[in-house]
Amino acid sequence: MIGIIIPAHNEAAQIGACVTAAKRAASHHQLLGEDVRVIVVADHCNDETAAIAEALGAEVIAVNARNVGIARADGAARALSLGARWLAFTDADSVVADDWLVRQLDLCADAVCGVIAIHDWSPHLSAVREHFARTYTDADDHRHIHGANMGVSAAAYVRVGGFAPLEHSEDVALVEALIADGASIAWSAAPRVVTSARTDFRARKGFGATLVDVSRRYFLASTGEEGVLAA
Repeated sequence: MIGIIIPAHNEAAQIGACVTAAKRAASHHQLLGEDVRVIVVADHCNDETAAIAEALGAEVIAVNARNVGIARADGAARALSLGARWLAFTDADSVVADDWLVRQLDLCADAVCGVIAIHDWSPHLSAVREHFARTYTDADDHRHIHGANMGVSAAAYVRVGGFAPLEHSEDVALVEALIADGASIAWSAAPRVVTSARTDFRARKGFGATLVDVSRRYFLASTGEEGVLAA
């Protein structure tokens, strides 16, 4: 069995597309009918996130942690209790490719770190999109770590103790623990995920926050604040 874990905090506007894409990936013919559970961890939600996810066929776990590390860990624990051999993680504002799981499993690694693409850059200055294109490695052997696009074998995950209860960078901490444990990591561009560049991000120091910071720096530079980009 494979578990897809999706942490969500007030994601009613995004969760439908996310779960629909995850369900498509779960039914890919190359998985040969293996059971795949889509598990949404509704963390401190007071909107329709849970109801929408359940209506689309996801299992929903409600927690009140307001902590993405705890949410991912609780979702993983549920998948493990169901006998999962592989844990795949994405985010509620993201859409995985139809062959996402297949590409992860094809790599035959203890863990897989995939890449992301942005579907809408409109919240940001054009310079931010150009900065991303210059600095982001969308190719194999990259070294990006995204909670929106990662997978890990159940054995490796359990061996390192799973996700730490961190409000941000929980994905980085897990990968660092896996590396320290000697796990094989596939840094691959094959598993594809499209994610959001929204400014109402959930993690204070996550990908969205990074883009907002870059946008702020370019804006200040454009208004004559010399040296801001080097700060």
